[in-house]
Amino acid sequence: MKNNYQIYFSDEHEMVRQAVRKFVAAEITPFVAEWEEAGSFPRQLYKKAANAGVLGIGYPEQWGGVPGDLFMQIAVWEELARCGSGGVVAGLGSLHIALPPLMLMGTEEQKEQFAQPVLAGEKVAALAITEPGGGSDVASLLTTAVREADHYRVNGSKTFITSGCRADVLVTAVRTGSQGAQGISLLLIDGNTPGLSRSQPLSKMGWWASDTAQLFFNDCCVPAENLIGIENAGFYAIMANFQRERLQLAVLANMTAQLALDECLRYVQEREAFGKPLAGFQVIRHKLVDMATQVTVSREFTYRVAARINAGEDQVMEISMAKNFACQVSDFATYEAVQIFGGYGYMREYLVERLYRDNRILSIGGGTTEIMKEIISKRLFG
Repeated sequence: MKNNYQIYFSDEHEMVRQAVRKFVAAEITPFVAEWEEAGSFPRQLYKKAANAGVLGIGYPEQWGGVPGDLFMQIAVWEELARCGSGGVVAGLGSLHIALPPLMLMGTEEQKEQFAQPVLAGEKVAALAITEPGGGSDVASLLTTAVREADHYRVNGSKTFITSGCRADVLVTAVRTGSQGAQGISLLLIDGNTPGLSRSQPLSKMGWWASDTAQLFFNDCCVPAENLIGIENAGFYAIMANFQRERLQLAVLANMTAQLALDECLRYVQEREAFGKPLAGFQVIRHKLVDMATQVTVSREFTYRVAARINAGEDQVMEISMAKNFACQVSDFATYEAVQIFGGYGYMREYLVERLYRDNRILSIGGGTTEIMKEIISKRLFG
């Protein structure tokens, strides 16, 4: 009889998982501490990941991807998270929130020009939606794109953009029409476009190894053929894209909680207090039981929702629930991990300290906890 894990992951999935695990162990984990302190990781990591078949899993082979279903992508996300740096995972994976609208609505020419070099690890892609005054209120974005003959003239700014400093391809939400959701479009903006400028990397609480930037568009002329899909239909692509991003964040939250638990299980057997290992204290064992129970339940629920998404079912409400629950579990697990480690948990040389910091963004990114609750409540009362 299959266990729950085998229900979702086939032998093929496991082969991919083992390949990614080896890649992470060889090319990422040994350097994480250095990259964290540097606030970035080498650009050549994209090319290495592409050459190893890690970067493009889940994308069409025609454009240099490695075809696979949603659970193959989940296996990759989970193994990348084992490196213990949310910043590396976010930076290396910024294409997974940037390319889906292009793959869904873009032309063959756009995919060849913009997606193919990204999947080859030759260029870096970023998604530019959030604005300084807007946050989660995407429908109120202010960056404008005015059509002038064969191009759009773009003015405005974006903030909190993952890979914003180094991105060569920016999938950018702009206002081409009236106020509200109906006036939003998506444009492909080349990173070398005159009038585009970027801030220095923003200083963050966590995700140190990912570059996060503010972008400024000052009369940027963008070819009209860089419009993704049709004018004023971008909001719906953004909303569809959010569902996949929220799934990624739920998976990352579950893995963050699992890593915190794993670190604690090791530590409590090595660390002694009052003449016996910490594992000998009932209060410690019960903390670990609660952590293990919650992460097991959260992971199973996330997998169940992912299976329904994979089957083409509408899971807008459920993925919002899964993200919120996974983040609550990760909040609990990382807090308790630092508590169990005591003073050592407050030291940057210990993984649980980084997990605690990196965890905090998960309930904010991709739509805050409060936004998720609004989505859920509308479905409940709708």
